[in-house]
Amino acid sequence: MRLLIIGTLDGQVGAASQIALKRGAKVSHVDTIEQGLDFLRSGRGADLVLADVKEDLATLISSLKSERIAVPVVACGIGNDTQAAVRAIKAGAKEYIPLPPDAELIGAVLTAVAEENSEFIHTDPSMTAVIKMADQVAPSDASILITGPSGTGKEMMARYLHMKSKRREGPFIAVNCAAIPENLLESELFGHEKGAFTGAVARRIGKFEEAGGGTLLLDEISEMDPRLQAKLLRALQEREIDRIGSNKPVKIDVRILATSNRLMDEEVAKGTFREDLFFRLNVVSLDLPPLKVRPDDIIALARHFAAKYAEANGLPARGLAEDAQEKLLGYPWPGNVRELENTLHRAVLLASGDTIDANAILLGSSRSTHGQSGSVAGAATPDAGERNTAGLVGKTVSEVERELIINTLNHCLGNRTHAATILGISIRTLRNKLKQYNDDGISIPAPGGDGETAAI
Repeated sequence: MRLLIIGTLDGQVGAASQIALKRGAKVSHVDTIEQGLDFLRSGRGADLVLADVKEDLATLISSLKSERIAVPVVACGIGNDTQAAVRAIKAGAKEYIPLPPDAELIGAVLTAVAEENSEFIHTDPSMTAVIKMADQVAPSDASILITGPSGTGKEMMARYLHMKSKRREGPFIAVNCAAIPENLLESELFGHEKGAFTGAVARRIGKFEEAGGGTLLLDEISEMDPRLQAKLLRALQEREIDRIGSNKPVKIDVRILATSNRLMDEEVAKGTFREDLFFRLNVVSLDLPPLKVRPDDIIALARHFAAKYAEANGLPARGLAEDAQEKLLGYPWPGNVRELENTLHRAVLLASGDTIDANAILLGSSRSTHGQSGSVAGAATPDAGERNTAGLVGKTVSEVERELIINTLNHCLGNRTHAATILGISIRTLRNKLKQYNDDGISIPAPGGDGETAAI
């Protein structure tokens, strides 16, 4: 765990540092937001930022988002300064810790960050077999390709492998190859020198260097441009990279994990993915099964998410009623674990009484029929289908497509990856459609879930 402290914390930096050090964290300290950003840009990295609430947290968090530096920010301030706490949370801070620092509270935050996205809830034999293989290959430095439908937990598996590896004390750095525009991904991975291109106002260390001594996850690798695939192959073969604008090679020491929700053999056959790079990445392959073939995991995960979101929203913990469990088990879960998580999050907010019953479980288009029977709209009578299609008459194909895309995004709580899977299109196609809608002045759902960036 790497902790970066920004600011004076009202003179409590020493006390907070000692607490964190005793919990096994590696602590660094800077005085200002700009110094903190420079620290993170330099590639030294952090798993958590503890920032003085008196600093400009809005600027810090917006800069982290715009520069795609993924690190949670926790604000610290005098305990009775409620206005500052509210401003910090609105600015995007994950948590507010009152000062003087409490050892148990800081310990709980550090533990939560360390465990985030690395805990696997599973009871089904098909998933148990995958975990067994993961445990066997995790201690090696071999590249691993993690495949499976969107929403099955591929990034979580990558974090699990990192935590089980010899590199667990090093950084875990994830790059979503589909979420970053092609013209920026090269700089994101390999870094750049000052003046290398318009907007390169300072040297920026890339993710390969930032992940030094640890693990680099290339998420959705199949979306990478073929030109960049060639540069990636060279980095894997030579164990060195070239920053953009520099002719001085930099040695790298990283373990590479990659994920894809596509059939990589087919991508190679189509010529969209290099065969030699595929062989380099696919030393070991872990294929995560979809949730519909893991029935034993559905209820276990549902109970986990129900408890998680009850606590997060300050609501009483509720069990799952029998009719709710039957409804969950009878659904095919096209969005897999991510859809199940979103469904239980909604259910926790909608539930009343002592348990979560079937009425709080909104599945697919049943969200629009909540309060009726909970069934999918249009299934009741033959006339219902005619009424539904009648609403399309007079609209252009592009208008119908736009409505479908936006409605699907709303269903997925803004999650682009999940929506693209349900729509049967690539996330790049979806992003292009959303950019077009945004340029036309049409309101689109904000990104949400799965660690997505603020990009359209």
